[in-house]
Amino acid sequence: MSDPTAKSDALTRLDVFKTYKLFVGGKFPRSESGRVYEVTDTKGNWLANAPLGTRKDTRDAVAAARKAVPGWSGATAYNRGQILYRVAEMLQGRREQFAAEVAAGEGIGGKKAAALVDAAIDRWVWYAGWTDKIAQIAGAANPVAGPYFNLSTPEPTGVVGVVAPQSGTGHSLLGLVSVIAPAIAAGNTVVVATSESAPLPALSLGEALATSDLPGGVVNVISGRTADIAPTLASHQDVNALDLAGAVATDGPGSAPALEAAAADTLKRVLRPAADPAAEDWTAAPGTGRLLAFLETKTVWHPMGV
Repeated sequence: MSDPTAKSDALTRLDVFKTYKLFVGGKFPRSESGRVYEVTDTKGNWLANAPLGTRKDTRDAVAAARKAVPGWSGATAYNRGQILYRVAEMLQGRREQFAAEVAAGEGIGGKKAAALVDAAIDRWVWYAGWTDKIAQIAGAANPVAGPYFNLSTPEPTGVVGVVAPQSGTGHSLLGLVSVIAPAIAAGNTVVVATSESAPLPALSLGEALATSDLPGGVVNVISGRTADIAPTLASHQDVNALDLAGAVATDGPGSAPALEAAAADTLKRVLRPAADPAAEDWTAAPGTGRLLAFLETKTVWHPMGV
């Protein structure tokens, strides 16, 4: 009887190629269009087929994000911190996979890619530690001239549309985590338009999120043409805010000026991109800017002695 594990000179085993899918509402749908586009490395070599997300996919993602808002924003800050820490655990367990995807997509060496993955893991942990401290730095007991307590407390804005960093070293995973983690740490839900040229780490992040304790719909990931997805997010009436980290300043439907103009019709809060998004240093200490960017302040008056 022949050994099935023995190598044959006549047969060569073919690799099982990974099928990448969108991440919407905690599930992995194929694109509504059924179409994909080729993702290549920096030398033009084929890496994978990524789903070509459409406007319909984006609208579905916004609906899923809206449905998840009450449960996520109503969770305790301690619970949100536990879940973000659990996401870091999931990334740690798949460190080699993410390092390979970052190295191939960004054209960098394995050691540098691994260091960027480690930084992304650390960033989840960093924001996990902030979830129960946001109220202390963004809220206050205000002095007033009268017999009242006046308290200001931060609340999440709601659904945040994110244009992920598009180009530059560290953008495909570390930059992505740096814009997603603070938004959800503050209690918001997000819909992410991935990097068009390097979407694979973002799509794999969806798989890590699905195996963590993160409720479905809190993070939704759409890959495809930024010029199709980003304007849909900017003009959607049920999106409350935009992070344009990856939007470019040049003319076009996916440019920062065009997206800001579209967002103005529905009075969205907009976080503008850096002057040169490609030069953004995502390895730098994140600070609290993005953590506080999508919080609203609620002020409550209460009579003393009642």
